[in-house]
Amino acid sequence: MAYDENNAQRIRTYLQFKEADFFEKKMFGGLVFMVDNKMCCGTRLDKQTGENLLLCRIDDSTYLSVLERDDVIPMSSSERPMKNYIFVTENGWQRNKDLELWLQFCLDFNPLAKASKKK
Repeated sequence: MAYDENNAQRIRTYLQFKEADFFEKKMFGGLVFMVDNKMCCGTRLDKQTGENLLLCRIDDSTYLSVLERDDVIPMSSSERPMKNYIFVTENGWQRNKDLELWLQFCLDFNPLAKASKKK
């Protein structure tokens, strides 16, 4: 599980500031933040480039509007994009203002997101 602890702390700080009910889980080769028992956001290091990526779970309209950005990569599984999930490259979230924007998109979508089925 590879992720930058400094970036994980930046995410923690924002979620605490927003008083989100969250916990952390190691998934997708990095660290994911679960809000209200639903995957909300996360961070990991890209294995090929070593770049810090921000995982965001966002609503449909935001998803469609940000896909054209140079700093956004659709998250995929078996070469199919996963709906509502994106990675934001380092350029898109280095500044705190940018990180807060992405995390707010995630928090706004969280109440509408479906929880994973319990195993």
